[in-house]
Amino acid sequence: MSDLLLTVEQAAERLGTTARFPRRLIAERRIAFVKIGRHVRIAESVLNAYIDGNTVQPIRRRRARYGRAA
Repeated sequence: MSDLLLTVEQAAERLGTTARFPRRLIAERRIAFVKIGRHVRIAESVLNAYIDGNTVQPIRRRRARYGRAA
């Protein structure tokens, strides 16, 4: 496995949040992590999967036609 392991601070930077958010994800077991001694690391592929899994696609609405009677 040649996946890059990120620190909590690096993961937070990639997510555009503070370090508290990835730490909360880890504490709530909402994201997989690697524990090396007392250090916690998040695999880059896990972080990318988390982002992909929580991406919300836009709704494509049909444009209402004006002038139609109900």
